[in-house]
Amino acid sequence: MNDSKLSFKRTIIAASLIFGMLFGAGNLIFPVHLGQMAGAHWLSASSGFLILGVLIPLMALLAISITRANGIYDLAQPIDRRYALIFLILIHATLGPLFATPRTATVPYTIGIAPHLSAGSNAVGLLIYSAAFFGLTYYFSTRQGRITTLIGKLLNPLFLLLLFTIFLLAFLKPLGNTAGTAITTPYMHAAFTNGFLQGYNTMDGLASLAFGITVITAIKSFGIKQQRTISIATAKSGLLGLAGIGLIYLSLTWLGATSLHHFSMAANGGTTLVQIAHYYLGASGDALLATLATITCMTSTMGLVIAFAQDFHRRFPRISYKSFLRFNCLLSFTIANLGLNQIIAWSTPVLMFLYPLAITLIILGMTSPFFNNDPLVYRFTTDFTLIPAFFDMLNAFPAPIHNWSLTQDLLAFAQHYFPFFANGFGWLSFGIIGLLFGLASHFSSSIKPMIVHKRRWKSN
Repeated sequence: MNDSKLSFKRTIIAASLIFGMLFGAGNLIFPVHLGQMAGAHWLSASSGFLILGVLIPLMALLAISITRANGIYDLAQPIDRRYALIFLILIHATLGPLFATPRTATVPYTIGIAPHLSAGSNAVGLLIYSAAFFGLTYYFSTRQGRITTLIGKLLNPLFLLLLFTIFLLAFLKPLGNTAGTAITTPYMHAAFTNGFLQGYNTMDGLASLAFGITVITAIKSFGIKQQRTISIATAKSGLLGLAGIGLIYLSLTWLGATSLHHFSMAANGGTTLVQIAHYYLGASGDALLATLATITCMTSTMGLVIAFAQDFHRRFPRISYKSFLRFNCLLSFTIANLGLNQIIAWSTPVLMFLYPLAITLIILGMTSPFFNNDPLVYRFTTDFTLIPAFFDMLNAFPAPIHNWSLTQDLLAFAQHYFPFFANGFGWLSFGIIGLLFGLASHFSSSIKPMIVHKRRWKSN
């Protein structure tokens, strides 16, 4: 095969792989809920959401390509090897068995199955559903060679067909006009920034860091061997796959905003999706939504558990790939049975801590050629970002921890001294200052040898 470039057909398959692994549970429910909260300001809110849910994941893929990293560990290694390992574990624990992976089972169950069961039967129903869900996930994930076929050629087209049906009906017969919908207080004057923060919940930026190695492995399986060609193919397929996700985000946010003409504000986007599907298709809409949610969440789960097993097997080769798969699926199954509300409540503070570190790492990876991948720049930026990220995590904890007197004292300190902390962007100014310190250190250390050399040349 010609190694000069990836063919258009195979670029489409790789893009579909990226789409399938990224678009999952949160991608269905959070944009719809965002539309309900933003109301008439849905477009401004979705702009912020798209930066976090589309631009940052694309930048993550590009950072992996530019630095030629094989995963999260390699990308974070310039900071410190111990930090890279800890960051790897935290990202994969969040995307894996602690939060994101269990959520991929609880979301489709909550919006597709739970409404048709009595309250007393839901615990048993979730147990059976999640067991089947993770059993199938493990079965498919043990067949790595068929990952592009399973996700790119079979499951994604079926999912897109199901989703297009709902969109088509909604566009032909809209629920209402977005211009006249109510706007919740947080979105009256800060729709863009709140939409940005809502994008944390999708975990797409973290997922792109995690499954970058899976995308690269898939591209290599097409016969592409040159590193530069692999990087270009990753960028092209990432742009194509994420553009599709962006269009779906816009459509789902619009659906949420228009739904306010018929339905009241729901606790989550899953409830609203059930109402919309039932409005247009009745009982058949319920079945359609249950199928849609299960398919898209399973494709996302496969990408997450495969990336988890690949990365950890690389770091700990004595433990087999399948052993990591089994561990992830079993623990995810256990936590999924705690319920969706508990998973979301405890994932938020972790995301508020990890995302600033991930965003700054992605930006550093993309710009690394300008400072020769100097570890000093990485360390200054990360050290400064860690401080407000920790306080953001404290601020997002559920009531039992958030209401501690020590927590309240620390938060009062951050409110007073950290710029933009109240808006959830306390890390931004700190990260910029750290980056400037790092760049100053890099360029000053580069200039000193030149000055010494020039002085020696003059003396001679």
